[in-house]
Amino acid sequence: MCDTCGCGERQVDVEVKESLFSKNRALGEENRRLVEAKGAKLVNLISAPGSGKTTLLEATITHLMPKVSIGVIEGDIETERDAQRIRATGARAVQITTGGACHLDAVLVHKALHTLFEGDSHLDLIFIENVGNLVCPASFYLGEHLRCILVSVPEGSDKPSKYPTTFKDADVFAITKIDLLPYFDFSIDEAAREARRINPGIQIVEVSAKTQEGMADWIHALGMKI
Repeated sequence: MCDTCGCGERQVDVEVKESLFSKNRALGEENRRLVEAKGAKLVNLISAPGSGKTTLLEATITHLMPKVSIGVIEGDIETERDAQRIRATGARAVQITTGGACHLDAVLVHKALHTLFEGDSHLDLIFIENVGNLVCPASFYLGEHLRCILVSVPEGSDKPSKYPTTFKDADVFAITKIDLLPYFDFSIDEAAREARRINPGIQIVEVSAKTQEGMADWIHALGMKI
């Protein structure tokens, strides 16, 4: 209830948010059933801008295709640049341009999934490259089988402790751009310790898409084989 006038404004706000998340969750489950019916696996990639999501995706696709058929849902506020990069690898890509929204929701992903599966296309693995943000995307379940959080070495090893909600429900924590470790004050021990304090079951991998170090571990964390 509003502290000043007793109008119930705060209660209404909570109810609206609960309804929003409930509807999103229900459609997220529908997304998951759709993907499973097609024999595919859905992976949600969450990170701040500049963590190297697209570069890591390009390297992952290079390692897995054509043995594994891959589709990517790209989420950005503006431009189709990342989707264009993914299409250049030979993978299917659908761009979602949010026009300002800082996350993808299950409705947007649902539409993109249907586009990916047009013409009864077969896909084994589908990545969602979420909008670059370590806060908002964590609140929206999209139907993913795996939720992967990426933090790059230049961002600092304190990110798990600063964004605990984001790490709480993650399955994989990928420390990216490890080729830059000699040039930044990044402690892998600190990042891993804090991530496991928040989420003891989280799987942690260290990877560099540039040098390919750790790519086998990353691909294994996705449940795939090179």
